[in-house]
Amino acid sequence: MARIVAIANQKGGVGKTTTAVNLAASLAIAERRTLLIDADPQGNATSGVGLIKQTVELSLYDVVIDKVPLDQAVVRQQLLPHLDILPATQDLVGAELELVGRPGRESALRDALQGAEDEYDYILIDCPPSLGLLTLNVLTAAHGVIIPIQCEYYALEGISQLLNTVRLVQQNFNTSLAIDGVLLTMYDSRLNLCRQVAEDAKEYFGAQVFRTPIPRNVRLAEAPSFGQPILLYDVQSVGARSYLAVGQELIRRIEQPDTLSIAEAVTQELPAAAADARASVVEAHAEGVSEPAASSEVDDFPPDDAPLDDLMAEASSDSAASVIEVSSEDGAAIIDEAREQHGVLDDAFESERDPVPADAMLSEVPADELTGQVQSDDENRDASPREVERVDDGVEDHTESAEARP
Repeated sequence: MARIVAIANQKGGVGKTTTAVNLAASLAIAERRTLLIDADPQGNATSGVGLIKQTVELSLYDVVIDKVPLDQAVVRQQLLPHLDILPATQDLVGAELELVGRPGRESALRDALQGAEDEYDYILIDCPPSLGLLTLNVLTAAHGVIIPIQCEYYALEGISQLLNTVRLVQQNFNTSLAIDGVLLTMYDSRLNLCRQVAEDAKEYFGAQVFRTPIPRNVRLAEAPSFGQPILLYDVQSVGARSYLAVGQELIRRIEQPDTLSIAEAVTQELPAAAADARASVVEAHAEGVSEPAASSEVDDFPPDDAPLDDLMAEASSDSAASVIEVSSEDGAAIIDEAREQHGVLDDAFESERDPVPADAMLSEVPADELTGQVQSDDENRDASPREVERVDDGVEDHTESAEARP
């Protein structure tokens, strides 16, 4: 029996399509038979998995409006062995108008998916950025909904309207509809705003918030232009690791609710060895003792794909005692190696490092060094004055001397 999950949020640009594509790829990597349905007329999920929309013969429009069998419209084994996709084209724009006069218009998609529930383990549906008839069809057909929330203020404003729509669907069309999770996207642990939005989301949704947020990542934004999920474009990127973690958590929530509850998944702590190693390094740094050799379990900064509880706990602690700087030799070695391989540093290297503000770098230099450097420059300038020859061309020189100036 397939679990039908809608990726919905009425606000655009919060990461619905990115989540749908990469979460479907993560489930397929876990050998779960997965069907990705593109219900957005823009067709971004279709192009995000490498399909050319102009060459698509049958789409979701034909399945819902013309009642073409689902098997005929599904594209099999797209990029990954366990990943199928039901594409969307611009024809889907007229689907809402054509469904208005039909009886049972809100259940057209549910009727079309009845034969596919035994064929797949998961069916993920990318919703359009609106609360129209297409979104209503998706929520009526779904068993659960995942709500991506961008870590900004405007993203929180529309959540109440979406939740009201979910309640109306539960009361009238789909009593089994549940919220499978709330996913924080475009998260940056260095920004106070992101941490405040995360705190508000956890306070309101509680255990429904996924333990792993999705960070801002250049590789994640580049992948759709190559028609690939992030797992195929750059599996070592922080975005790929984050979506793999979200996919594993979703599997645990749905397939193992008795062995690992949602609350346990959210409040699960770091392994004891990693926690002890981090504590020892922080303590040594606070006391001024040279740090031990860095291991793979200890990061200089909390990574953006770290569990949300750990990120927020570290953000609330003393940053002066928790930040550990990378040695200059190691940093230079990394930069030199990258320049040899790529010629220049691309945005991917810069995006996964924490930039240091200019005023912070200057504050680390003692004031005496700055003033001493300025004085030495003045002495050098006075020691070697430039000789200037004036050519007497009959024009009177009205230039004032340096001593005569106020």
